Formats: sequence, C-alpha cells, structure tokens
Amino acid sequence: MLKRCSWCSTDPLYQAYHDLEWGHPVYQEPLLFEMLCLEGQQAGLSWLTVLKKRRSYRQHFFQYPIADIAKISDQDLALKAQDPQLIRHLAKLTAIRDNAIAWQTMSKKGFFLPEWLWQFSGEQRPCNPVNANQPVATSTEASIAMSKALKRHGFKFVGPTICYAFMQAVGMVNDHDDDCHFKYPTKAQFV
Repeated sequence: MLKRCSWCSTDPLYQAYHDLEWGHPVYQEPLLFEMLCLEGQQAGLSWLTVLKKRRSYRQHFFQYPIADIAKISDQDLALKAQDPQLIRHLAKLTAIRDNAIAWQTMSKKGFFLPEWLWQFSGEQRPCNPVNANQPVATSTEASIAMSKALKRHGFKFVGPTICYAFMQAVGMVNDHDDDCHFKYPTKAQFV
C-alpha cells in the first residue's frame, strides 16, 4: 500500500488528486489560473469541498478562455451563485471574473503570468521537511510576497495562506510528507 501525505484521507477523489496533481509542477496558463481561483474558493472551507465541486467550476468557468471569463456579467454571476454545485458565495464567484480581468491586464502589459508566478518559488524549488516534528507552514515569505503582488494587480481572494496553498498545489514547493511516496527533490524548470 502506498504511503501518502497525512492530510490525504481515504476518499478516492482526494487520493487521485494527491497522486496525480498535488505538488506536481504546473506551467500551463489555464491550469495555473484555475488553481489560483479554486484555492480562493476554498477560503474558510476544506479543499475536499472544492474538489467535489471542481467539475461544476470547470463547466461554469474554466472550460473557457480567460478572456471569456473576464466578460461574465454581474447578472450571470448572480445566477451562478444560485447553483448548489458551486460554492454559493457571490464575492468568491465574482473574484474568478475579476481575477480573469487582472490576468488579462497584466498580460497586456507584457507579463507572462506563468513565469511571473513561478518567480516567487525561486530558482531552486523548495523541498520542505514535513513530518510530525515539522508541520507544514500555512504561509511563507514567498507567499506573502506573491499575495501582495497579486493584490497590487487587482486579484481577489489571494491572501498569503491561499497563495501558499496554490504554491503547494501547483508544485512551486514540495511539501509532501517526508515518508510520502511522492516526496522527491526536483529543481524547478520553467518551460
């Protein structure tokens, strides 16, 4: 039986997410955008709650280009907020649209967002010790810097804790438990 991180329950959806996604480096713009927004949806909730609703979020938002997400009207967002398959929090749903606008604005100013986001992890992808004596951090200097930078550019629901969860999810840091079968020291390579 494979040893997984202590936070990973026996839920098959959670285990698949852990094994196939969490902590694996992501460089694709649409997936980075989706994960940043989904981490914002998690605020005050468990990640499993968001994960169970991910398919609906993709149907409502993330199957579309970021430019299309940026055009969603307030009226459409109010309708989406009534869907029980989403987290019915209008400010969180509006943040997805507002983050798409911020993403586009930065892109138009010449930022390549995947590279810009990855700069916060540094040249050497951190591989942190995680065990009973070394619990996982909830934020770091890097996530605080990312949060401040994103907020300056108009992003919402991107506090330091959300940014650190995003960094963990997309592999900017390797916070798998030391005895997890996915703990591997790798150097970040931007492609």
